[in-house]
Amino acid sequence: MSEPKVSDRRPLKTRSWPLFQITAARLAKSGVTPNAISVASIAFAIVGATGLAMTGLVESGAMVRVGWLVAVLGIQGRLIANLLDGMVAVEGGKASAVGPLYNEVPDRISDPILLVAAGYAATGDPLAGWAAAVMAMFVAYTRSISASVGAGQLFLGPMAKPQRMALLTTICAAGVVLPTPWMMTAGFGMMQIALWVMVVGCVVTAARRLNQAAKFLKSQGE
Repeated sequence: MSEPKVSDRRPLKTRSWPLFQITAARLAKSGVTPNAISVASIAFAIVGATGLAMTGLVESGAMVRVGWLVAVLGIQGRLIANLLDGMVAVEGGKASAVGPLYNEVPDRISDPILLVAAGYAATGDPLAGWAAAVMAMFVAYTRSISASVGAGQLFLGPMAKPQRMALLTTICAAGVVLPTPWMMTAGFGMMQIALWVMVVGCVVTAARRLNQAAKFLKSQGE
C-alpha cells in the first residue's frame, strides 16, 4: 500500500519538534496503531467538551477554573493525537489501507463536540456554538471537495482546524486565570465573541478554498 503523499498532509511546524518525533517513534515501536491514536482524539475532545460544559453548570469560581483547565487539556490532547497519528503512520511506516478514514472521521466528530460544548460554556452562546460547528464541517467539506476535483488538499485559513482550536484554547486559558465577570464586555462574553469570530473566519476560509479550487478547474479548461 502506498503511503500518504506529503502534499496531502497539513503543514505543521510541530511535526519537527524533537519531543513529538521521539514520542511518535516510541509509539510506533510499542505497537500502538495510528488508527487507535485517531480514535483517542475523540476521547480527548469529549474531555475538553466536559470541561467546557462544566464552566456553564457549576457556580463555584474555583470549579469554573477547573473546568476551563480541563477544556484546555482536552483540546490540546486532541490536537496532539491528531499530530501523532499521522507521524506514526508516515514516519513510523505504519500506514494502513483504512488510515484515510480514521484520519478524517474522528475530526468530523471532535469538532462539533467541542464547538457545541463551547456554546454552552460560561460566557458562551449556544447559537454561536452550533453555527461554529456547522461552519467547521463546511470548511472541512471544501477541503475534501477541492481534493476530489484534483486541486489538492487546501489547508488555507484564516480559520482552519489549528486556528479554530488555538482560538478556543486561548479563551479557555483566559478563563483559568480570569474571574468570569472579567470575561464579559458590554454584555457579550469572550467565548461568545470568539465563536462568532470563528463563524466569520470559517466563511472566509471556505470562500478562499472554493475560489482556489475554481481557479484550478478553470485552468484545466484553458
